[in-house]
Amino acid sequence: MALWLLNHFSTFTLTLVVVGGTVVLAVAGSLFARRRFPSLADGEHNDMVGVTLGMFGAIYGIILAFVIVTLWTQLESTQTVVAAEATDLALVARDSAAFPPSVRAEVDTALRGYLHAVVEGQWPLMREGKPSHGATAGSLQAVFDVLQRYEPGTVREEVFYAEAADKLNDVAAQRRARLTAATQQLPPLLQILAFGGALVLIPLTFLYGMRKVRIQLLFVASVAGLIGFSLLLVLVLDRPFAGELSVSPAPYMEGTLARYWE
Repeated sequence: MALWLLNHFSTFTLTLVVVGGTVVLAVAGSLFARRRFPSLADGEHNDMVGVTLGMFGAIYGIILAFVIVTLWTQLESTQTVVAAEATDLALVARDSAAFPPSVRAEVDTALRGYLHAVVEGQWPLMREGKPSHGATAGSLQAVFDVLQRYEPGTVREEVFYAEAADKLNDVAAQRRARLTAATQQLPPLLQILAFGGALVLIPLTFLYGMRKVRIQLLFVASVAGLIGFSLLLVLVLDRPFAGELSVSPAPYMEGTLARYWE
Protein backbone atom coordinates (compact mmCIF):
# COMPACT_ATOMS: atom_id res chain seq x y z
CA MET A 1 0.00 0.00 0.00
CA ALA A 2 2.78 2.42 0.94
CA LEU A 3 4.64 1.70 -2.31
CA TRP A 4 1.50 2.32 -4.35
CA LEU A 5 0.91 5.66 -2.63
CA LEU A 6 4.52 6.77 -3.10
CA ASN A 7 4.59 5.80 -6.77
CA HIS A 8 1.21 7.28 -7.72
CA PHE A 9 0.98 10.50 -5.69
CA SER A 10 3.29 13.49 -5.35
CA THR A 11 4.82 14.42 -2.03
CA PHE A 12 2.59 17.49 -1.91
CA THR A 13 -0.52 15.35 -2.35
CA LEU A 14 0.65 12.93 0.33
CA THR A 15 1.26 15.88 2.64
CA LEU A 16 -2.31 17.06 2.17
CA VAL A 17 -3.68 13.56 2.73
CA VAL A 18 -1.52 12.49 5.69
CA VAL A 19 -1.00 15.78 7.56
CA GLY A 20 -4.30 17.36 6.55
CA GLY A 21 -6.22 14.15 7.20
CA THR A 22 -4.66 13.74 10.62
CA VAL A 23 -5.54 17.31 11.60
CA VAL A 24 -9.11 17.06 10.31
CA LEU A 25 -9.76 13.77 12.10
CA ALA A 26 -8.22 15.10 15.31
CA VAL A 27 -10.34 18.28 15.24
CA ALA A 28 -13.48 16.27 14.48
CA GLY A 29 -12.67 13.87 17.30
CA SER A 30 -12.10 16.73 19.72
CA LEU A 31 -15.44 18.36 18.83
CA PHE A 32 -17.23 15.02 19.23
CA ALA A 33 -15.62 14.40 22.63
CA ARG A 34 -16.50 17.93 23.78
CA ARG A 35 -20.15 17.51 22.78
CA ARG A 36 -20.40 13.98 24.16
CA PHE A 37 -18.78 14.95 27.47
CA PRO A 38 -19.47 18.67 28.12
CA SER A 39 -17.75 18.46 31.51
CA LEU A 40 -14.37 18.17 29.76
CA ALA A 41 -14.48 21.92 29.09
CA ASP A 42 -14.16 22.56 32.83
CA GLY A 43 -10.67 21.07 32.81
CA GLU A 44 -11.08 19.23 36.10
CA HIS A 45 -8.85 16.41 34.86
CA ASN A 46 -6.22 18.62 33.24
CA ASP A 47 -3.55 17.87 35.84
CA MET A 48 -3.75 14.13 35.29
CA VAL A 49 -4.14 14.49 31.52
CA GLY A 50 -1.20 16.89 31.36
CA VAL A 51 1.11 14.46 33.14
CA THR A 52 -0.04 11.58 30.95
CA LEU A 53 0.39 13.64 27.78
CA GLY A 54 3.88 14.66 28.84
CA MET A 55 4.92 11.09 29.57
CA PHE A 56 3.40 9.60 26.42
CA GLY A 57 4.65 12.51 24.32
CA ALA A 58 8.22 12.06 25.51
CA ILE A 59 8.22 8.31 24.83
CA TYR A 60 6.53 8.68 21.47
CA GLY A 61 8.87 11.51 20.48
CA ILE A 62 11.92 9.34 21.20
CA ILE A 63 10.45 6.51 19.13
CA LEU A 64 9.67 8.77 16.17
CA ALA A 65 13.09 10.42 16.33
CA PHE A 66 14.79 7.02 16.33
CA VAL A 67 12.68 5.81 13.39
CA ILE A 68 13.20 8.94 11.28
CA VAL A 69 16.97 9.08 11.92
CA THR A 70 17.26 5.38 11.06
CA LEU A 71 15.35 5.80 7.81
CA TRP A 72 17.29 8.92 6.84
CA THR A 73 20.57 7.10 7.49
CA GLN A 74 19.34 4.21 5.36
CA LEU A 75 18.47 6.60 2.51
CA GLU A 76 21.90 8.25 2.64
CA SER A 77 23.59 4.85 2.76
CA THR A 78 21.66 3.73 -0.33
CA GLN A 79 22.64 6.90 -2.19
CA THR A 80 26.28 6.20 -1.32
CA VAL A 81 25.99 2.63 -2.64
CA VAL A 82 24.50 3.83 -5.94
CA ALA A 83 27.16 6.53 -6.35
CA ALA A 84 29.93 4.03 -5.55
CA GLU A 85 28.64 1.54 -8.12
CA ALA A 86 28.43 4.23 -10.81
CA THR A 87 31.93 5.47 -9.92
CA ASP A 88 33.39 1.97 -10.19
CA LEU A 89 31.73 1.49 -13.58
CA ALA A 90 33.23 4.78 -14.76
CA LEU A 91 36.66 3.65 -13.57
CA VAL A 92 36.31 0.36 -15.47
CA ALA A 93 35.49 2.40 -18.59
CA ARG A 94 38.52 4.63 -18.05
CA ASP A 95 40.89 1.71 -17.35
CA SER A 96 39.75 -0.08 -20.52
CA ALA A 97 41.16 2.81 -22.57
CA ALA A 98 44.57 1.16 -22.10
CA PHE A 99 43.39 -2.03 -23.83
CA PRO A 100 43.59 -2.75 -27.58
CA PRO A 101 40.77 -1.09 -29.59
CA SER A 102 38.91 -4.36 -30.18
CA VAL A 103 38.87 -5.22 -26.47
CA ARG A 104 37.98 -1.67 -25.54
CA ALA A 105 34.99 -1.82 -27.91
CA GLU A 106 33.82 -5.06 -26.31
CA VAL A 107 34.08 -3.54 -22.82
CA ASP A 108 32.12 -0.48 -23.95
CA THR A 109 29.39 -2.65 -25.45
CA ALA A 110 29.12 -4.75 -22.30
CA LEU A 111 29.11 -1.70 -20.01
CA ARG A 112 26.44 -0.02 -22.14
CA GLY A 113 24.28 -3.13 -21.86
CA TYR A 114 24.68 -3.25 -18.08
CA LEU A 115 23.93 0.45 -17.57
CA HIS A 116 20.77 0.30 -19.65
CA ALA A 117 19.69 -2.89 -17.86
CA VAL A 118 20.10 -1.16 -14.48
CA VAL A 119 18.31 2.08 -15.33
CA GLU A 120 15.66 0.86 -17.76
CA GLY A 121 15.06 -2.66 -16.50
CA GLN A 122 15.98 -3.02 -12.85
CA TRP A 123 15.17 0.46 -11.55
CA PRO A 124 11.39 0.26 -12.22
CA LEU A 125 11.37 -3.08 -10.40
CA MET A 126 13.13 -1.55 -7.41
CA ARG A 127 10.56 1.23 -7.33
CA GLU A 128 7.91 -1.46 -6.93
CA GLY A 129 9.88 -3.12 -4.14
CA LYS A 130 10.48 -6.23 -6.26
CA PRO A 131 14.08 -6.06 -7.48
CA SER A 132 15.16 -8.90 -9.74
CA HIS A 133 18.75 -10.15 -9.59
CA GLY A 134 18.26 -11.66 -13.02
CA ALA A 135 17.44 -8.28 -14.58
CA THR A 136 21.13 -7.34 -14.66
CA ALA A 137 22.91 -10.64 -13.96
CA GLY A 138 23.46 -11.46 -17.63
CA SER A 139 24.69 -8.00 -18.61
CA LEU A 140 27.08 -7.84 -15.66
CA GLN A 141 28.41 -11.29 -16.50
CA ALA A 142 29.02 -10.05 -20.03
CA VAL A 143 31.47 -7.46 -18.68
CA PHE A 144 33.23 -10.14 -16.63
CA ASP A 145 33.43 -12.37 -19.70
CA VAL A 146 35.18 -9.68 -21.75
CA LEU A 147 37.83 -9.15 -19.09
CA GLN A 148 38.28 -12.86 -18.44
CA ARG A 149 38.91 -13.55 -22.14
CA TYR A 150 41.50 -10.80 -22.48
CA GLU A 151 45.16 -11.42 -21.69
CA PRO A 152 47.27 -8.26 -21.22
CA GLY A 153 50.30 -8.13 -23.45
CA THR A 154 52.30 -5.35 -21.78
CA VAL A 155 53.09 -4.22 -18.24
CA ARG A 156 50.96 -1.13 -18.79
CA GLU A 157 48.00 -3.23 -19.86
CA GLU A 158 48.50 -5.57 -16.90
CA VAL A 159 48.32 -2.65 -14.44
CA PHE A 160 45.11 -1.27 -15.90
CA TYR A 161 43.65 -4.76 -16.31
CA ALA A 162 44.17 -5.45 -12.59
CA GLU A 163 42.54 -2.14 -11.71
CA ALA A 164 39.57 -2.79 -14.00
CA ALA A 165 39.05 -6.31 -12.61
CA ASP A 166 39.21 -5.01 -9.05
CA LYS A 167 36.66 -2.26 -9.74
CA LEU A 168 34.36 -4.70 -11.51
CA ASN A 169 34.38 -6.91 -8.42
CA ASP A 170 33.40 -3.83 -6.43
CA VAL A 171 30.54 -3.23 -8.87
CA ALA A 172 29.22 -6.72 -8.17
CA ALA A 173 29.36 -6.06 -4.42
CA GLN A 174 27.66 -2.66 -4.72
CA ARG A 175 24.98 -4.15 -6.98
CA ARG A 176 24.08 -6.72 -4.34
CA ALA A 177 24.00 -4.03 -1.64
CA ARG A 178 21.70 -1.89 -3.83
CA LEU A 179 19.29 -4.76 -4.42
CA THR A 180 19.25 -5.56 -0.72
CA ALA A 181 18.43 -1.94 0.11
CA ALA A 182 15.51 -2.05 -2.35
CA THR A 183 13.81 -4.77 -0.31
CA GLN A 184 14.39 -3.30 3.13
CA GLN A 185 11.63 -1.56 5.04
CA LEU A 186 10.78 -0.55 8.58
CA PRO A 187 10.24 -3.64 10.77
CA PRO A 188 6.56 -4.32 11.59
CA LEU A 189 7.10 -3.65 15.30
CA LEU A 190 8.45 -0.16 14.64
CA GLN A 191 5.61 0.49 12.19
CA ILE A 192 3.12 -0.40 14.92
CA LEU A 193 4.91 1.84 17.41
CA ALA A 194 5.07 4.76 14.96
CA PHE A 195 1.51 4.67 13.64
CA GLY A 196 -0.14 3.05 16.66
CA GLY A 197 1.41 5.61 18.98
CA ALA A 198 -0.42 8.36 17.10
CA LEU A 199 -3.71 6.59 17.75
CA VAL A 200 -2.96 6.74 21.46
CA LEU A 201 -1.45 10.20 21.79
CA ILE A 202 -3.86 12.25 19.66
CA PRO A 203 -7.06 11.11 21.47
CA LEU A 204 -5.42 12.04 24.77
CA THR A 205 -5.41 15.67 23.64
CA PHE A 206 -9.23 15.51 23.48
CA LEU A 207 -9.32 15.10 27.26
CA TYR A 208 -7.41 18.30 27.96
CA GLY A 209 -10.30 20.66 28.57
CA MET A 210 -10.36 24.39 27.79
CA ARG A 211 -13.28 26.75 28.07
CA LYS A 212 -12.70 28.35 24.68
CA VAL A 213 -13.36 25.94 21.83
CA ARG A 214 -11.00 27.71 19.42
CA ILE A 215 -8.07 27.47 21.81
CA GLN A 216 -8.67 23.77 22.39
CA LEU A 217 -9.00 23.05 18.68
CA LEU A 218 -5.80 24.98 18.00
CA PHE A 219 -4.02 22.88 20.62
CA VAL A 220 -5.36 19.61 19.22
CA ALA A 221 -4.66 20.62 15.61
CA SER A 222 -1.06 21.63 16.44
CA VAL A 223 -0.27 18.31 18.07
CA ALA A 224 -2.00 16.37 15.29
CA GLY A 225 -0.17 18.37 12.59
CA LEU A 226 3.22 17.68 14.16
CA ILE A 227 2.47 13.97 14.48
CA GLY A 228 1.02 13.83 10.96
CA PHE A 229 4.14 15.43 9.49
CA SER A 230 6.36 12.98 11.39
CA LEU A 231 4.34 10.05 10.04
CA LEU A 232 4.67 11.53 6.55
CA LEU A 233 8.46 11.46 6.93
CA VAL A 234 8.29 7.82 8.01
CA LEU A 235 6.18 7.02 4.95
CA VAL A 236 8.34 8.75 2.34
CA LEU A 237 11.70 7.66 3.81
CA ASP A 238 10.79 4.02 4.36
CA ARG A 239 11.33 3.03 0.70
CA PRO A 240 14.58 4.51 -0.73
CA PHE A 241 13.66 3.80 -4.39
CA ALA A 242 9.99 4.89 -4.37
CA GLY A 243 8.40 8.34 -4.42
CA GLU A 244 9.73 11.79 -5.23
CA LEU A 245 12.41 11.67 -2.52
CA SER A 246 13.80 8.39 -3.83
CA VAL A 247 17.36 7.62 -4.85
CA SER A 248 17.94 8.71 -8.45
CA PRO A 249 19.64 6.65 -11.20
CA ALA A 250 21.31 9.87 -12.44
CA PRO A 251 24.85 8.77 -11.38
CA TYR A 252 24.70 6.03 -14.06
CA MET A 253 24.15 8.64 -16.76
CA GLU A 254 26.61 11.36 -15.77
CA GLY A 255 30.30 12.08 -16.29
CA THR A 256 32.26 9.34 -18.01
CA LEU A 257 29.15 7.17 -18.27
CA ALA A 258 27.19 9.81 -20.21
CA ARG A 259 28.62 8.59 -23.53
CA TYR A 260 26.83 5.28 -23.11
CA TRP A 261 23.50 7.12 -23.38
CA GLU A 262 24.23 9.08 -26.55
